[in-house]
Amino acid sequence: QLQLVESGGGLVHPGESLRLSCAVSGITEEYYTISWFRQVPGKEREGVSCINTIGGQYYSDSVQDRFITSRDNAKNMVYLQMNSLKPEDTAVYYCAVDPLVLCQEGWDRVPYNYWGQGTQVTVSE
Repeated sequence: QLQLVESGGGLVHPGESLRLSCAVSGITEEYYTISWFRQVPGKEREGVSCINTIGGQYYSDSVQDRFITSRDNAKNMVYLQMNSLKPEDTAVYYCAVDPLVLCQEGWDRVPYNYWGQGTQVTVSE
């Protein structure tokens, strides 16, 4: 059974950094994309970034140049380094995988079958 577990969320001040981790287990595909999404209660879920097995990445405009996603294929881990955090980055962050999804244009507008439980990130004074 494919499982995703996020960790690393917390409370930080504006301008500070935080790194999220996503542990993937039970996946049989050698090549797959992992994506990060976030959601604020009452708002639509927003795509944050995706990364494929060879390191190709996409970012949403709202996090471009501030967030960096990376992965350790040997450990089946994906990371989201979040820098220069803003209050509007406050959300529950999820990692998601679907073997059919490619990290390319439209990556955040296709269905994903596997999601983690989410980790809360709060950016506040």
